[in-house]
Amino acid sequence: MSDNSWQTPQAVAIPKSSDGLEKGRYGPIWPKTPANYGFTVIAKVIEGREEAIRNYGKTIEEAVKGSPDVLAPLKLHFLRWVLFDVGSGLHFMYQGIFDTDFDKYVEDAIALFNSTGITTVFVNLEGWPEDWKTNVPAVTKFFHEHQRPSFLEYGEYPFVSADEVKKALRLKAAFSEMLDQMQ
Repeated sequence: MSDNSWQTPQAVAIPKSSDGLEKGRYGPIWPKTPANYGFTVIAKVIEGREEAIRNYGKTIEEAVKGSPDVLAPLKLHFLRWVLFDVGSGLHFMYQGIFDTDFDKYVEDAIALFNSTGITTVFVNLEGWPEDWKTNVPAVTKFFHEHQRPSFLEYGEYPFVSADEVKKALRLKAAFSEMLDQMQ
């Protein structure tokens, strides 16, 4: 980042409607916010699949342990999964913050899962397309139908990419090491 705008926290109220938003290949592109891009998807879990979802969390944990950069193509900052019952059955909430727009994120996710052989947790949700590995429009339709857009996003260090954060932390570590060697 060439300027110092990251030093001033920012908040953005997001419109309720997607009317007027830029259209991507698969529908509206929600604006980049100080927290970057992201989405929250809430969908009902197929009856009896809670344990499969929890085990899938362990699968991702092990994949990242085995190859820390396995999810790097997604340009993720954070990912949060929550299971909860709202009285009509178990639901799954997926929250992700990432550096690419929605269309690219979905395309990259499908390519990642196809290349690694890891399936997606979404196969455990009602309405997930069976042909998800080859049908990007159906996947994006699912996400658009199940997305619960935020109406406010805040960034303590706005618009900073995950790569910029890692670069700054590497620089900090190198500087600390240099100072330790000078003592």
